[in-house]
Order: sequence, then structure tokens, then C-alpha cells
Amino acid sequence: MTKPVVLIAEELSPATIDALGPDFEVRHCDGADRAVLLPALAEADAVLIRSATLMDAEAIAVARRLKVIARAGVGLDNVDVPAATLAGVMVVNAPTSNITSAAELAIGLLLATARNIAPANQALKAGAWKRSQYGGVELLDKTLGIVGLGRIGALVAERLKGFGMQVVAYDPYTTPARAAQIGARLLSLDELLAVSDFITVHLPKTPETVGLIGVEALTKVKPTVRIINAARGGIVDEQALADALRDGRVAGAGIDVFAKEPTTESPLFAFESVVVTPHLGASTDEAQEKAGVSVARSVRLALGGDLVPDAVNVAGGAIDEEVRPGIALVEKLGRIFSAIAGQVPVQLDVDVKDEITAHDVSVWKLSALKGLFQDVVEDQVSYVNAPVIAEQRGCEVRLITALASEQFRNVTTLRGTLADGSVVSVAGTLTGPRMTPKIVGINGFDLEVPLTDHLAIFVYSDRPGVVGQVGQVLGDAGINIGGMQVARDEQQDAALVLLNLDAALPVPVAAEIAELVKAETFSVVNL
Repeated sequence: MTKPVVLIAEELSPATIDALGPDFEVRHCDGADRAVLLPALAEADAVLIRSATLMDAEAIAVARRLKVIARAGVGLDNVDVPAATLAGVMVVNAPTSNITSAAELAIGLLLATARNIAPANQALKAGAWKRSQYGGVELLDKTLGIVGLGRIGALVAERLKGFGMQVVAYDPYTTPARAAQIGARLLSLDELLAVSDFITVHLPKTPETVGLIGVEALTKVKPTVRIINAARGGIVDEQALADALRDGRVAGAGIDVFAKEPTTESPLFAFESVVVTPHLGASTDEAQEKAGVSVARSVRLALGGDLVPDAVNVAGGAIDEEVRPGIALVEKLGRIFSAIAGQVPVQLDVDVKDEITAHDVSVWKLSALKGLFQDVVEDQVSYVNAPVIAEQRGCEVRLITALASEQFRNVTTLRGTLADGSVVSVAGTLTGPRMTPKIVGINGFDLEVPLTDHLAIFVYSDRPGVVGQVGQVLGDAGINIGGMQVARDEQQDAALVLLNLDAALPVPVAAEIAELVKAETFSVVNL
């Protein structure tokens, strides 16, 4: 019997080969050389890569036997995930392989900025003894502000508490009880900016977090503050930080990531008080070995037809074909829920009704959690770690099934109870022979709207003229409305508008509409 071919396109640790085991024919090639890579892919059932191999649509098209692309690391910038999904190729990565390394680098940058290690080292090697020029500050009794209290942020908190630091954190998706377990006190972002001696960023990069530490935020910090970013480039505005350093409004910074990478130019490079590194967060032997072993195990599962924990585009395992189309729908409902709720629920019910419940829909619970946390936490969210993240965030989840639905052959409702006792719900269905995904309910408002990539959802006091006002603002902004539905609650004189937009709604335009219509709630969702 012919063994499946596993192509290793970049140098990986020997432990990776050991983790694959004897059931595969292992081949090697130089993935950075397209002339070598493309012919080698033609016979591959799986390919293991790092960052130098480009798995774009062309590479995926020639790999007709390919079942899984395994990236031995976190990022997937060199993998065309939509093209892989369209071709039925599973994409896996190693989302937790670098969390310790990333946390330790952030701490290293923090220590380096506190004690001026980099400029002192450079001066001494250049022949200058500048002992008095490079005095620093202690960490003992200083306040550490952690922006994003996910896994990496929690590791940083745990380690720096050992230095005698007081830890505060900003994370709207973490409960005070969870923060207390870590040893941190939750604050608003403005409060954190005002009291912190050191600020370290550990957030995912989303439209909402880009530029979060920017011009406005940097007017609220202590002039002695030192800012660390080893998360994602662009969350800290490099030019705004450089201006603050030049004006004496910030004392120093440690930066591992940049808005544009690779880069050899940044306004931050002009300052001795700034320590910079070329995105080294995952660049340790241990992280690389963990990543290789992790994806080797995923390859074994994928080629064996089992559920793959770290699949980023499709769910593996024995999933009924009737159930499979709902995976993406439920995940998107989770993302919509997060956008509307603005916080993690303490209880989430995944309520599935009608004919689909004749099949095992338990994977939908994982899909709901994956969507719920996808835009919330810094870590890559997968089907295996979503329940762990939910437990860490104090969110209990239940799958509820019933045979009867009043209107649809299948309907799934995510119903979550928030910390204040209020309830948020989002319902969706798959309709027609093409299984078209639709939103059919939000917080008690009945809808039937196709689920598209860009949505705006708002509630306002029902009155004439609102639709025209919204259309005018969007027209002035050059944003086309692909579809719209207004749902009314006559008992409360309230109306909900769901807009299908052809492009993402910029934050200033959303704010203008919300103010214009005096919206009670306003949510923007980009799927």
C-alpha cells in the first residue's frame, strides 16, 4: 500500500519528523524556490512549512492531492487560506507554540527599556564608558498596565508579579474574577493609561485595535511611562509614539513588531530610549520545536480523517455532510454576538432546532465558541482551545436541541446571559438548495437577511426619516448598501436596522450615524 506523501518544505526540528511517525513517505524540498516547490507539491498529500514558503493559489492549484497545509508557527500571511478552503485543503497552524517565548520577549524588552541596556551596550562596545548617562529605574512597586489579558498577557502578569510589580489590566472581554485569579485589577483603558509606569500590549490586530495606543492615548500617560509592543504591528501608532518620545511625554519603548514588515526604517529608530527587535517573539528553539511537533500531529490527524484541533478554515473529523455547511454559519453568529454584546457572556446557549438535530451537531458548539472569541482574544482560536478560552473567561456553554421550529427547517440561536443579567441573542438559518446563510433574529427582532461580509446593526426609537438619513451619510461616504431590513417592536416603539454593506464601515462614519439617529446600540461586524 502506498504511503501518503508528506512534503517538508523548510528546515524543521528532528522532533517534527519523529512526531510524524513511520506511516508517511517524508520528502524534502526548498520551499523558497518556486521551481523546486511546485513540482514537489504535485505528489504531496500534506506540506509542512514555516514563513519562507508561499502557499498561494498557484501552489495550491498544482497540488491536486493536497489535503493539509501545516504552518509550523502562528501567522498565516504566506498561506492563501480562502484558496485552500475552496480547494478543500485544510490549513493548520500552531497557535499556542510561541506564547511563552512571546511573553518572555515582552519582559525582556521591558527590562531593557527600564535599564537602558541596549544603548549602554552599544556605547561600551564603541569604547565609551557612560555609567552616569544610562541610569534606569527599578520594577519594584511600579505599576504594570497590561492591555489584553489573554494567555500571553496572563503569563506576563504572572512573571512580573515576581518582580514586585502592581498589575492592572484593560480587557473588556475578561471578567473581574478571572483577572483577580491572575493577580490583576481591571481598569478602563483611560484609567490604565493614567496610572501605569509600564504598558505592555497583548491584543489581536483588528480594525478596532489598530492605532489603539495612538495620539489620543499618549496624551493620557505619565511622562515616565515605558511602552512595550510584542503583539502585532500597528496597535501602537509608531509616529505618534515617536512624537511623544520627542516631546518628553513618554520615557521609552520596546518594540518587536511594526505596521510594515520587514522594515529597516521607522521614526522610532532615532531614539536611544527605544529598544527594537525584528519580530523575534516566536524565534526560540523551544517555540520552533513546539510548532513543528504540533503541526506534525495535526497532519497525522488530518490524513487519518480525524477532528483536527488547530484547523483554521474547516473542521475535520467525522462530521455529517448535512451538518458541515452550518459550521461556518454558527461561527459567524458567534462573531456577530460578540460585536453586539461587547463582552463575553457568563452563559451561552447554542439552541439548535428542527430537522438538522437528527444529526450530531455538537461541532456547532465549538464553532459558536470559536466565533465568539475570534475577534476578542489575542491568541489564535481553534476548535480545541475555544472551550479552554471560554472556561478561562468564565463562560459556560450548553448545546440545546429540539425537533420543532416554527418557521425554518433549521435554526440556530446563540443566546447569552451577560454579567449584568441582560440577554443577547442572534439567530441564523441555512435556506434553499444552496444552503444560503441568513440572519433571522437579533434580540427578539424578527429578520430574514442574507449573511454578508460587512454588516451594521443598530437600534433606535422608531420614527420616520431615519432610513433616509442613514442613506445620505453612507452615500456621502461612498459606501453602497447591498441590502437593508428594518424590524420593529411596536410595544417598545423601537426599531432595529440591519445593513448589508459592500465595504467595511469606517469608525467615524459609524459614529456619525449613531449620533444622527440617536441609536440606543450600534454594532459593526466584518466577517
